[in-house]
Amino acid sequence: MAFPAFRRYLPQVSKSNANSLIDGLKKLYVEKLRPLELTYCFNDFVSPMLTESDFDAKPMVMLLGQYSTGKTSFIKYLLRKEYPGAYIGPEPTTDGFVAVMEGIEERTVPGNAAIVQADMPFSGLSKFGISFLSKFRCSQMPHPLLQQYTFIDTPGVLSGEKQRIERSYDFPAVTEWFASKCDLILLLFDPHKLDISDEFKEVISSLQGHDDKIRFILNKADQVNTQQLMRVYGALMWSLGKVINTPEVMRVYIGSFVDKPQNDGIMGPLGKELFEKEHEDLLKDLKDIPKKSYDRRVNEFVKRSQAAKIHAYIIGHLKNQMPLLFGKAKAQDLLIHNLDNEFAKVQQRYRIPGGDLPNVDRFRTILATYDIDKFVRLKKHLVQAVDDMLAHDIPSLLQEAQHLS
Repeated sequence: MAFPAFRRYLPQVSKSNANSLIDGLKKLYVEKLRPLELTYCFNDFVSPMLTESDFDAKPMVMLLGQYSTGKTSFIKYLLRKEYPGAYIGPEPTTDGFVAVMEGIEERTVPGNAAIVQADMPFSGLSKFGISFLSKFRCSQMPHPLLQQYTFIDTPGVLSGEKQRIERSYDFPAVTEWFASKCDLILLLFDPHKLDISDEFKEVISSLQGHDDKIRFILNKADQVNTQQLMRVYGALMWSLGKVINTPEVMRVYIGSFVDKPQNDGIMGPLGKELFEKEHEDLLKDLKDIPKKSYDRRVNEFVKRSQAAKIHAYIIGHLKNQMPLLFGKAKAQDLLIHNLDNEFAKVQQRYRIPGGDLPNVDRFRTILATYDIDKFVRLKKHLVQAVDDMLAHDIPSLLQEAQHLS
């Protein structure tokens, strides 16, 4: 049911329209947005510079959840085979991040090699250091689905006593990086792992701003009968309601997304029919990703442009507060200490929504490594170029993207 059913849903997207849109974004980035980012060190404070591979990358789907909730099995369920290096078991098995990608042959590329390959969109992961890169790899194999998608398999989120084990890298920060690149984020639970640990809460918090990409899966639901399933579903919604602040109803797919026969004896005819419909809905949701990915890329590009403008306003403002001759060190210390007040001044002057400002504590930490006096004052022509791009160039690209919907 898995692969044949999914394959017939594979979308047919016009390559000429897609290439036109992506080429347009590349040109706008190089000519109008990148100069602003370079001038004000956007890559150090907010996000690394975009590369060709960032624009050309296939849509990504990331799977998150506690260990043994079926993340790796879900990928096997879609591909109808295990990816190179995969291991499935009841204990924690996936010990790092794995990008499952298309390749001409089955092979595994270590993280340190993957970040320097021009045809892979992972150069930005270098900022997480060697400790993380030793826990990251790309698993390549020839497969029709991987011509359309890249899947990101992740290590199980720690729970209970396991939370005392410290990871050698910032797990929520890495998750946030992948979330910004992904088109769909699947959070998996199973009937026996509904608790949301402290680390899982951190991970979910790191997904803020990507709510439209998140879907929940209650996996291995054939392990309980219909009455128990109703209670499990209610408990899951209650747990999610405590950590996710949204007025909208969360979409939860129910089923057994593993490459094994379903337990019809426990489910009964009602459960079997429910699972079939849920499987169909999830496959349709996945099918729409390549078409929607072009709209998403334009949307992410606009968000990045707005963030770059706000960053330029902040850096330009801080530079203006520095004295011309004496007392520069003291002035810098005061600016860093009172950064909250400086943010408020920038927000008021440029009428910036409060939610669009960067995290002040993170900004302060990075700012302390710089000499504010060496920053560049605000260059209005660079900001104006981005404003013109947002007002005139982006709308024309959006029209092209609508033809792909």
